[in-house]
Amino acid sequence: MITRGRHTEGDLVLDADVVIIGSGAGGTTVAAECAAAGRSVIVLEEGGYISAAEHGQMRPSESLRHVWRDGGMSFAVGLGDTPMINVTMGKGVGGSSSVTGGVCLRPPEHVLDRWAHACGLPELAPLAFEPYLAAVERMLQVSLVPEHLRSRGVVLFGEGLEKAHGHQLEALPRNTVGCQGAGQCNFGCPNHAKLPVDVSVLPRALEHHAHVVADALVERITFSGRRATGVVGRLLDAAGKPRGTITVHAKDVVLAAGAWHDPLLLRKTGVAKTTRQVGRNMTLHPSFRMVARFDEPIRGWEGALQSAFSSAFMKEGLTLVALFIPPGMVAATMPGVGPAHARRAAEVDRVSVFGGLVHDEAGGVVHHVPFMREPLVTYRMGKETRALIPKVIRTMAGIYFAAGAREVYLPILGSEPVTADQFMNVDLETLPGRRFECTSQHPMGTCRMGVDAKTAVVDARGRPWDTEGLWIADSSIVPTSLGVNPQVTVMAMALRVAHKLLDGGRAR
Repeated sequence: MITRGRHTEGDLVLDADVVIIGSGAGGTTVAAECAAAGRSVIVLEEGGYISAAEHGQMRPSESLRHVWRDGGMSFAVGLGDTPMINVTMGKGVGGSSSVTGGVCLRPPEHVLDRWAHACGLPELAPLAFEPYLAAVERMLQVSLVPEHLRSRGVVLFGEGLEKAHGHQLEALPRNTVGCQGAGQCNFGCPNHAKLPVDVSVLPRALEHHAHVVADALVERITFSGRRATGVVGRLLDAAGKPRGTITVHAKDVVLAAGAWHDPLLLRKTGVAKTTRQVGRNMTLHPSFRMVARFDEPIRGWEGALQSAFSSAFMKEGLTLVALFIPPGMVAATMPGVGPAHARRAAEVDRVSVFGGLVHDEAGGVVHHVPFMREPLVTYRMGKETRALIPKVIRTMAGIYFAAGAREVYLPILGSEPVTADQFMNVDLETLPGRRFECTSQHPMGTCRMGVDAKTAVVDARGRPWDTEGLWIADSSIVPTSLGVNPQVTVMAMALRVAHKLLDGGRAR
């Protein structure tokens, strides 16, 4: 059952075995597992409920307004020589899975080895973690994007990659069935081919009588001594304004509001008194877009929005992933003003786009702002992460020029397009960080898992230190940056937390 708070009169008081705060990849995974095990489950979601069918009929501007948090305009404030980073997240039943491209890469083995050995988490070693990853891939119906769904722009980038570095593009695994290459995955699939968690996982929870309450903002987790006993919050109207209260009494509370918001609720519980790591250690996968213009029309939107990637530079800290958002949005971001912008926007059929993701070290902090619902997030790049910005830009530009691009549009605010000869003279290494155009879709780590309260927020089971009946199961518990899109990893960790909860918290 799905209840919309905006249509509910009065206050709600509910009881459950398990109450879950957040309906994204982590929360929905726990809900399905616990409900299937016979537990009564209530899922509370701050955003509204918009079905995948409704989302698929929206224009991108409508999707941004109704499905994206802050209309896609959340930022991590760059400190020191760090760019401002636009961090995009979903808001609604399904969470950020509704606004991703559906990429379902596994965590690299060297990352899992680091978690097992350096972080002291042997249950996250490759062989031990494998069953959870495989189970998630089955849930999501993950499959490789066939080559015929690669746009001409992606094919050209692949040719440049082979010429410049001797590597071939690899097919992306995604959670789609029957993809027709509409190129709108981030803004709702018009063909209902993408399988976000509200389509692929939530139905299993609902079949086992889970109750989802949308438009429900949790403001506090309640406790009796050290034990979590439920949550209290407000029901919201369509404009996000309070219209009633909601109280849920539960035996177990699962926090899955995401790395951006989990720390706010945890600080209200007093967990921050046990460990000073709450809200720290955020990683973001800072990402940079490279646009290249070719002489001939290539119609980069004809194909899957994300169809291929390269792991060739992963050990150097870079992952390259194809993307092409709807052409109207690409055209709007072309450089220039007035006639110059109009001319470049008219050439959108001649551009190809690729993204470069940086494998970063923890640099973000979530700050509570009094009387504000949203946090202030700051992010300071370490020297090694900062040095990867010129590297990823030079790598992508070089590949495009090897493919025959006439010019590239660098991710530098206020810059003009450059040819291959002009690019040789661009001094990326001394350019101030604030000049780079930077985005992220992967906030992680603000309640990271570990074995010591001095360095982590939750233990190896997913429980915050010195609490009972409270669990965290989302991107915030990921111990370090991954270097790849995190959905499969987040869901696998959430599945493991769900099993710990069902086992009564016993270690295996």
